[in-house]
Amino acid sequence: MSTNRTDLIVGDILKRIHEAIVEHDVTYPEFQAAKQWLIDVGEAGEWPLFLDVFVEFAVEQNANRAREGSQGTILGPYHLPGAPVLEAPYELPRREDEVGDPLLITGEVVDTHGQPIAGAELDVWQADAAGFYSGFEPSLPEGILRGKVITGEDGRYEVRTVLPGPYTIPLGGPCGALCASAGWSPWRPAHVHLIVSAEGYEPLITQIFFDSTEYLDNDVAGAVKDDLVVKPERQDDGSFTFDYEFKLEPAKVPANA
Repeated sequence: MSTNRTDLIVGDILKRIHEAIVEHDVTYPEFQAAKQWLIDVGEAGEWPLFLDVFVEFAVEQNANRAREGSQGTILGPYHLPGAPVLEAPYELPRREDEVGDPLLITGEVVDTHGQPIAGAELDVWQADAAGFYSGFEPSLPEGILRGKVITGEDGRYEVRTVLPGPYTIPLGGPCGALCASAGWSPWRPAHVHLIVSAEGYEPLITQIFFDSTEYLDNDVAGAVKDDLVVKPERQDDGSFTFDYEFKLEPAKVPANA
């Protein structure tokens, strides 16, 4: 970031903080409490959590306001690189006794003209039915409910998994304390994360939410969009399925190219 850009953005943020202090008549005890909370966030290692939950949605909405393809949303803190590419029957790794209703996700990856994109990659990850992510919850085996699928020549994909559960951000740290103090919901609705990418196209970072889950209207991360909410259909065997089309826009040409 250039010096002029830093001065513009940081200077404006500080100016707005100063204005809020005057507007709300912030006292010294309140300032000291805020200062200690900021220190606590750093000591607890929750700055990534704070930024992902309370700030990223605004950056994402602004950065992608002119997106031509499907709706995106925040990446969040739980993505891990290096997930395996799955082979048929394209099932996210899971425990033998994995809890949760079986879920089949199918669909197509297309360009902005509706033409199928062969060889597109969908990096998929999610919480388990209890709301925990592998790699972040010590009780879970490494790598479960994470994997990649590749579209066929017809642009179609499928992946088998289980319905994830909603979950809260960590409640024992300063971010959880902030929610409690402000009376904000700490919950995230049930969702599946995806990064959809293909050569020559802008990658799509998104999440798919379920209409039956709680907290759609008060997602702590502000990441829910109407176009990302689906209604899975229950099958005769008790499993669920839904079909979703991802539309990728062409890769942007750098301004100095």
